[in-house]
Amino acid sequence: MEIEKAEKILGSAKSDLNSRLEYHVESILRELGMDSSREGLRRTPKRVAEAFRFFTQGYAQDPDQILSRATFSEKYNQMVLVKDVNFFSLCEHHLLPFYGKCHVGYIPDGKVVGLSKIPRVVDAYARRLQIQERLTQEIASAIESVVKPRGVGVVIEAFHLCMAMRGVEKQNAYATTSAMLGVFESHERTRMEFLSFIRRDVSR
Repeated sequence: MEIEKAEKILGSAKSDLNSRLEYHVESILRELGMDSSREGLRRTPKRVAEAFRFFTQGYAQDPDQILSRATFSEKYNQMVLVKDVNFFSLCEHHLLPFYGKCHVGYIPDGKVVGLSKIPRVVDAYARRLQIQERLTQEIASAIESVVKPRGVGVVIEAFHLCMAMRGVEKQNAYATTSAMLGVFESHERTRMEFLSFIRRDVSR
């Protein structure tokens, strides 16, 4: 009974939040001079509210827990690389999407993490209001903190619709950011090895 009661409370809270989001989306439509009652827009506030809840679901996820639940002792000490991790995120300045690929490499120091958890960590941080620079650093820092490898490297390449659709309106420009920690930062040879593995992806 207590579980059912808690589920009802959570369901009611979610419903209230969606209702408030829908109200504000409808207000925006009206401010833009739209008739929110016409057929094409009648359900738009509901759809937008549900979409933004999905786009920002990363706030309800704990990247440290994602990693710690799948970290194992292992003597492997060579570079582990997971590349071409597709992601989408929302620019916190304009609430417009940016999307692209994330490449993650690390050198274990007695522990490895399940390979599927790296894309999950990317998504947990990407599905928030973000800027690309912070997203890159957060992914690297989470892996460094939980897995405690000898080093971590993260490279993200992304297209930003806030740059393509407005402002400078450059549709083919993309941004590349990197975060290098541990031996990836201090050892040029390690850093260059990592970059050589992904070079066919970040060089166009």
